[in-house]
Amino acid sequence: MKGLILSGGTGSRLRPITHTGAKQLVPVANKPVLFYALEALKAAGITDIGIVVGETQAEIAAAVGDGSDWGVKVTYISQETPLGLAHAVKMARDFLGDDSFVMYLGDNLIKSGIVSLVQEFAERQPNAQILLAKVKDPERFGVAELNGNKVVRLIEKPKEPPSDLALVGVYMFDHNIWEAVENIKPSWRNELEITDAIQYLIEKGLTVEPHVIDGWWKDTGKLEDMLEANRIILETIDARIDGNADKASQIDGRVVIEKGAEIKNSHIRGPAIIGENSRVADSFIGPFTSIYYDCVVRNSEIEHSIILEKSRVIGIRRLEDSLIGKNVSVEKSLKKPKAYRLMLGDNSQVGVF
Repeated sequence: MKGLILSGGTGSRLRPITHTGAKQLVPVANKPVLFYALEALKAAGITDIGIVVGETQAEIAAAVGDGSDWGVKVTYISQETPLGLAHAVKMARDFLGDDSFVMYLGDNLIKSGIVSLVQEFAERQPNAQILLAKVKDPERFGVAELNGNKVVRLIEKPKEPPSDLALVGVYMFDHNIWEAVENIKPSWRNELEITDAIQYLIEKGLTVEPHVIDGWWKDTGKLEDMLEANRIILETIDARIDGNADKASQIDGRVVIEKGAEIKNSHIRGPAIIGENSRVADSFIGPFTSIYYDCVVRNSEIEHSIILEKSRVIGIRRLEDSLIGKNVSVEKSLKKPKAYRLMLGDNSQVGVF
């Protein structure tokens, strides 16, 4: 069985962060989201993995390499234009051949992993298996309508959802998917929808089995979901101090201080993680905060936030519910007259008081 990770999307809902980087490489608990997908596939015994990539191919390839860090073999598959999930599957035909495969969306997180689900698929051998989860806003997702344990209908981002069961970003298929993706037409979004391909299998009388997952699942495509995923993952970490915290600092709860990080005269209240070679001084880092590598935080308070690599937060009274990108400087200015002085990219969001 092979694995197929889709990492070719544009990440429009996370702009401006994704103007300059792949959304699948935004870190959750200081680990890129894509790495969780690789770990999940490897844990399920899948070691031959294709990654569908688009305009961020070079960045993803630099981060993942040949897959040897995870004990897997990675093949990169180019999708020049993101024309839908089923289109991405078509692009991977040469790689997948007639093997069964797991398709995993590279910006999704499933806390419990997929080991038991892959075993179930191998044992029962349906033509497809879809994962479902109950959500509050099903209109954002592909939605399934069930009759007992039978999938009756799938609809992509319906205006009037027939249920609250959203398609989780993990699918399992056998070779029959090829007939489906070759016979569906572009949707109103001008994309080849995987929901239409699965619906094709249903209408042909093939076996499509649903599995409603019990644990949490997150599509990290929005800021709110990224922060919640960060919170949930941080709640599972074990405290570890590989860097240095001076005697004037207070470290409470599940806190990870990675190698080379320095904490001076600061209070770190977990769960939180301070990345390699980052420096925190005269500051408070509150729960559910991830600070990536080579960052500087001084005379500031941060809570429930993600700070990406090589960024600086200095002299900020309170920062929360925030995602700060790479190489960003957020500093209190002493210039007169006092004013907000901003340089912001497209689709930025700023809250002031």
